[in-house]
Amino acid sequence: MEESGSEGLDDLVKKESQPRGWFDGVDCVCISDNYWLNTRTPALTYGLRGLAYFKLTISGPARDLHSGVFGRTVHEPMTDLICLMSKLVDVSGKILVPGVDEMVEPPTDAEKAIYEKLDYSVADVEESAGGKIALSASKVDVLMGRMRYPSLSLHGIEGAFSGAGAKTVIPAKVSGKFSIRLVPPQTPELVEPLVIQYLTSEFSKLNTKNKLSIENLHGGKPWVADHRHWNFEAAKIATRAVYKQEPDLTREGGSIPVTLTFAESLGVNVLLLPMGRGDDGAQ
Repeated sequence: MEESGSEGLDDLVKKESQPRGWFDGVDCVCISDNYWLNTRTPALTYGLRGLAYFKLTISGPARDLHSGVFGRTVHEPMTDLICLMSKLVDVSGKILVPGVDEMVEPPTDAEKAIYEKLDYSVADVEESAGGKIALSASKVDVLMGRMRYPSLSLHGIEGAFSGAGAKTVIPAKVSGKFSIRLVPPQTPELVEPLVIQYLTSEFSKLNTKNKLSIENLHGGKPWVADHRHWNFEAAKIATRAVYKQEPDLTREGGSIPVTLTFAESLGVNVLLLPMGRGDDGAQ
């Protein structure tokens, strides 16, 4: 249901978690909906990042204009949009929106040790990406960037010329889309006002006559479970019995919203037990 975009799944889980409901009395939850880090070592997953997805729109002229007639004559929406989007994240991945990165506590030595032990290297990351483009030579830094820290990615521009060939149009309205992957204690509700305040402030510095609007298109909370719980200990025993290996303890960079729904509705430990290998090709 969740993978097909069911709008009723969360409500169903919450309803059936009530006394005498289908899930009443459940001691723990196990979900198999993710992947190993590689093709070598099984994994148990105890965390997922959340999501806040934004649409940033700049509008000005009443219609698209010709650059030969209006270039360097009017405030162009695309120019303003590119300027604003360049202020969201730097080339090292640092989120430039004040207060977002600062919400997250630094990792403890014990937590860093988990990442050190993972059977995954910078070379594995680059092989998966199809290029030698990792942000760091440190495995721990790269993996924490994927699993433990928030990230901001620019996804696309709506309303701009994007076809083949050369077209000298000045778009009347353009929208930039970007998202922030969230980790505890971040939530969409906490991050949204920071994004709006920052972009509004930066837009005012442009002294442009164009107009700005910001929409939050979609959001989901992050989730982290206690990997020392007996649910995980049972999964470790089962993994050793089947694969004759100690499983990696991982956090996923993506989101599986129903995981948090089960955790909050039932108030029990939730385990992600991946069956797929790292080269299965997540959709």
